[in-house]
Amino acid sequence: MPLPLGFTGARLDRADQLRTNAAAFAAALNDPRATCLAMDGIDPVPGEGGGLLWEPLDPADARAPILLGIDDAGAPRFVREAAPGARVDARSRTVMRLLPLLSGEEAALYGGARSLVDWHARHHFCAVCGAPTALFRGGWGRRCGACNAEHFPRVDPVVIMLAEHDGRVLVGRQGGFPPGFFSALAGFVEPGESLEEAVARELFEEAGIHVSDVTYVASQPWPFPSSLMIGCRAVAADPTLTLDTTEIEAAMWVDRAEVRAALAGDMGAPFMAPPPLAIARYLLEDWAG
Repeated sequence: MPLPLGFTGARLDRADQLRTNAAAFAAALNDPRATCLAMDGIDPVPGEGGGLLWEPLDPADARAPILLGIDDAGAPRFVREAAPGARVDARSRTVMRLLPLLSGEEAALYGGARSLVDWHARHHFCAVCGAPTALFRGGWGRRCGACNAEHFPRVDPVVIMLAEHDGRVLVGRQGGFPPGFFSALAGFVEPGESLEEAVARELFEEAGIHVSDVTYVASQPWPFPSSLMIGCRAVAADPTLTLDTTEIEAAMWVDRAEVRAALAGDMGAPFMAPPPLAIARYLLEDWAG
């Protein structure tokens, strides 16, 4: 069976009822048990032993607090918006060295916080009139001070899929991938299409194959910056590939033995498998059995 999906499993009550209740939100801010996730821009600050660092909620910090939720012990958990001028780079690779040090639950907590902080850093001005915006709803929205328009954190749906044909699945690589690294193909869902249509379109555009029987497998939040990866399988009518080389550098069909060898880190495997946090690995593990 595949391992649990990365960035899932945060055991926090999101406490939506506190976001719109000013008195309850103020009580959470003043709760002596309240803690704040330490962040360097949108990267985690490692604590003792490499886990997340949670600090007391400093009332002198001018940055607006964002309520992440209430933990199992009833303590409020917060993160603050990025400091003015802080480096907010969704393609930062620093975090990739820190993520393996986090537990699954910590990675999920960090992933949600990262997406929120990143979104706020990009939405200081109203998309309707251009005036400055300010946090509201406990940090789960921004409101324009001029036209009163309300803006909320977005999630971008992405389909990521394994096409199957005659006991083999399709894996591919982009030019920026490490040498030997192959993964499942993926692409953003476009306006006006279903998930099934997005799977079929992306596989045809990138690999030139026609598929049917699209089935859902699992989903995963992916905080780089804020995607929802929707894992699927599909059946290819013909294995002949016609690659869009602006998107895919190479692709190949691999059988179960080859996938299992890659997942095991076998030096003789035909490709390097995605890392444990990625849903692409989950899809391969689920298919390989």
